[in-house]
Amino acid sequence: MAAAWRCSHGLLVALRLLPTRQALHHATPAQDVLLFEHERGRFFTILGLFCAGQGIFWASLAFTAWSAPPVQAQPLDAEAPDRGRLDLRAVLWRYGLAVSCGAIGTLVLGAGLLFSLRSVRSVMLRAGGQQVTLTTHAPFGLGAPFTVPLNQVSCMAHRGEVPAMLPLKIKGHRFYFLLDKAGHFPNVQLFDNTVGAYRSL
Repeated sequence: MAAAWRCSHGLLVALRLLPTRQALHHATPAQDVLLFEHERGRFFTILGLFCAGQGIFWASLAFTAWSAPPVQAQPLDAEAPDRGRLDLRAVLWRYGLAVSCGAIGTLVLGAGLLFSLRSVRSVMLRAGGQQVTLTTHAPFGLGAPFTVPLNQVSCMAHRGEVPAMLPLKIKGHRFYFLLDKAGHFPNVQLFDNTVGAYRSL
């Protein structure tokens, strides 16, 4: 009786460990596996052109405001008791406008650059399951791939918990990398077991 109970208990333990072993086996593929893909090259090309145009526009406004206006000739006997105060106000207004235009242009360029560098185009799990290659759209949709160890990638939310963007945290990188849920997940189970898993970094 005791031998039969031990045999059945060992069988139950083995059956419980079987899904975990299968998950680990599937998480170590023998070849590269595509986990995510979302092609939006045209959108990011238009975004890059828009940001570049905005940067040029606001930079030209800042340069125009910063440049000193032409000095108008004044008669020597002209009475101007408040001329110094008016000149100071004009200088402050010009410099304030120049700084504001420069700040707006920098903000637009920085936001567009950051969004394109953090929007993920594809995720590739390398053979062996120890490394993953992420390709971002980059400015003008040119693409910027980089490879990191899988244990340095953490998904901050499950796919079913977010409405649009899936945030990924990568050790050594500031800000989150964003995966658009409108993209294609060729292997959902493998994604959830590898890149889509939460890790404490």
